[in-house]
Amino acid sequence: MGDARGMSDVEAQYEAYPYPERDPKDEAKRLITGSPSHPLEVDHFVFGGKRDWSKSIRILVAGGGTGDALIQLAQVLTSAKRAYEITYLDLSIASREIAEARAEARGLHGITFVTGSLLDAADHGAFDYIDCCGVLHHLPEPQAGFDALAAALAPEGGLGFMVYAPYGRTGVYPLQEAFATLLAGLSPEERLAKAKQIYKALPASHPFRLNPHLVDHEQGDAGFYDLLLHSQDRPFGARDLVETLDRAGLGLVSFTQSALYDPAPLLPGGDEAPADPVDAMEVAEKLRGTIKLHVGYATHAGRAKSAMAGNADQTLVPHLKGVDPQALARAVAAKGQLRLSLGPDKQVIDIPKQAAPLLVQVNGRTPLGAIAAKAGLDPIGFNAVWGKTAKQLTGYGLLLYSNLLL
Repeated sequence: MGDARGMSDVEAQYEAYPYPERDPKDEAKRLITGSPSHPLEVDHFVFGGKRDWSKSIRILVAGGGTGDALIQLAQVLTSAKRAYEITYLDLSIASREIAEARAEARGLHGITFVTGSLLDAADHGAFDYIDCCGVLHHLPEPQAGFDALAAALAPEGGLGFMVYAPYGRTGVYPLQEAFATLLAGLSPEERLAKAKQIYKALPASHPFRLNPHLVDHEQGDAGFYDLLLHSQDRPFGARDLVETLDRAGLGLVSFTQSALYDPAPLLPGGDEAPADPVDAMEVAEKLRGTIKLHVGYATHAGRAKSAMAGNADQTLVPHLKGVDPQALARAVAAKGQLRLSLGPDKQVIDIPKQAAPLLVQVNGRTPLGAIAAKAGLDPIGFNAVWGKTAKQLTGYGLLLYSNLLL
């Protein structure tokens, strides 16, 4: 189905409602950052925390939309005085115009803007890093998209992805199906107006209204349309995703919050999680029931097990993400715990109190060996404390290793 100009419903949607809604004027007051595709994260998950940033990096932003990943990558690398070449690729002209205006507002260079399909990604060469956030689940055949990105990935490169997950989006798909039946044949503008009227009449007990994890419909017309009126939306369970990556010749390195995919904390004492990693992830996803997005990194299959930074190499440089080192050190010294907010859910993780003088030194420029030396710890004593600490923090995406700022 399409509109009078021959566009598909998906293309018509993004021409009418570029997503996410962004105003280039806002670039003067804030930089939107997130996962995947912050360069620190890319280094940690794809290059073992040791990428040689004196060398330029070639990046593809596949399905770049209004430019969040593009602007994050280009601005962070520019601020760090690192060389890059970025190709932005998207079917939507309206979205591209917004992304271009945002880049211009920041004075960013080294970006090539292309209107086209990510299925043709390999036509633009081989890339050290590919970002594909919120796109693959909207393709008629998602496997073809994964295959195309794998073909465009350099041998030592990596893919940062986000795809929708089913259980945390409870209530979305019945509404999408109902709106598709009721509003077929209407223009995007008409569909949006009618859907908003119907939405207001939904009972308070509808699963969608009871789901506290869904907020896009409250963040403007583009968010409402993308969440509830999208004509192609296929979520992936953890097993589906791993198998899709495998068919493309890719391997999952890690999800950015890998702790959420460990069922052990949700099981009674003494009960063991499934031994198979994919079984364990699948069980954790079903037990939690709140994961609405799978965000992670993949490489060519042969590199997947060795791509991510470890915790034992004392030449690695740690960074704390979204956490103030001083505040974290105080909390750890006082209670040996850190309280996390995971959307509406709360989580408490245990961190050894002895880690406080180590954490306060984390500044993105000091390697682990220097941190250990200043604390007066030999490698064995340091690893005994840091190993437990790093496992907790990396599991929730709060600790990354990267040479970016050196």
